[in-house]
Amino acid sequence: MGHVTEPVDTGRRYGGAAAPAGADGRIGSRSGMGRIPRGGVVVAGLLAFAATTSSAFAQSAPAPVSSSAAPASAGLSATSSSTPYLPKPTGSNPVGTTSLYLKDTSRPDPWVPSVKARELMVSLWYPAKSPGRQRAQYMTPKESELLLKSAKITNVPADTLSKTRTNAFTDANPAGRKHGLPLVVLSPGHTKPRAELTGLAEDLASRGYVVAAIDHTYENVATTFPDGRVTTCVTCDMDKDPAWWEKLAKSRAADVSFVLDQLTGSHSKWKGTRLIDPSRIAMAGHSVGGASAIAAMLKDSRIHAGIDMDGTTDLPIPDSGLSRPFLFLGRSSTYTPGKGEPAATWERDWKHLTGWKRWLLMTGAEHTSFTDLGVLVDQIGIDVGADVPGVRAMDITRTYVAAFFDLHLRKRPQPLLDKPSTRYPEIKHCSAETKTCR
Repeated sequence: MGHVTEPVDTGRRYGGAAAPAGADGRIGSRSGMGRIPRGGVVVAGLLAFAATTSSAFAQSAPAPVSSSAAPASAGLSATSSSTPYLPKPTGSNPVGTTSLYLKDTSRPDPWVPSVKARELMVSLWYPAKSPGRQRAQYMTPKESELLLKSAKITNVPADTLSKTRTNAFTDANPAGRKHGLPLVVLSPGHTKPRAELTGLAEDLASRGYVVAAIDHTYENVATTFPDGRVTTCVTCDMDKDPAWWEKLAKSRAADVSFVLDQLTGSHSKWKGTRLIDPSRIAMAGHSVGGASAIAAMLKDSRIHAGIDMDGTTDLPIPDSGLSRPFLFLGRSSTYTPGKGEPAATWERDWKHLTGWKRWLLMTGAEHTSFTDLGVLVDQIGIDVGADVPGVRAMDITRTYVAAFFDLHLRKRPQPLLDKPSTRYPEIKHCSAETKTCR
């Protein structure tokens, strides 16, 4: 198998929230991120792993780096003296986490057909009875090394990202009553690790949700399996036309359905599976992971509600429509109604969303703002062009995502979703019909 490195020593028992890192090594690819404000090669490298959205229509070349930009060696100086960390969750529950290795023998891998079964790594976060003894690792040192190497970031220690401080405890005992916890599936962007959604997952788990983040194998720079294999990114170098992105969305939908089968079936590998309420399942994703939420909902009726975070949609909703609740949450610079082709894909799908729906935009956000990367790049000292600080963007994202799921999975009224809020003036409510936002 030509896309697997030699086995590596992960340095720990594989059971926590470790996740692979992803990069396609190309700046501006399907990104819509039109600038590299400062930091020279370092910024270019980090944007390479942060820049991919879900549509070829969103491409825009980055602006030239200013001649006054700081040298690459200066851009990440803060890393050597501080440890990256994720903001604490806002819910009342301690958070546990574990990782599952799942193998779908019913289908070959879509990207490496010689692999006769689709293999997936999935991280779970859940409310715990009490904090555990060991905080979960964000990703393994090898994954951090391969990510930074792929992004051509050479002026930081190779294990920098593996040291990110999380808030979840490995294999802590799950808390809850039988069939008492809603389940949310998370899907990251193309080339991205499932780790990029850890901050959101920890927050949802602290609020009483089980959260499953899927690593879509061969779509990121490194996925570590329990036997030490590390698969790399096969899709990164493929030509990407609209048909390719449709294939990706459908493949991810198949991954999601398989994971749901494994988590809600009678032979689940997770000891807390009895806590999941199979009648309350939803999905959210970032970039193509968000666009794939639509594909997954069209394929699988078990998914009651969905969120697309900043992802251009490539697989149209059929004329028969989608009647389940759906939220578009994106950046105003790219998804303002009537302002370009990425927004046009949302407008196309908006007409076929026949149930509860909202179109919310965050002013001042960039593509990374909806993930952990917005927080981590701020801590490292790299400017990716966002006007809203990463911590603030994460707070907003957590708040609106949780409100959506609380409304549709728990039937708790959420006035926040009905009109603009003075607490969150960055969020604009948009109308596709009038092409206005307020």
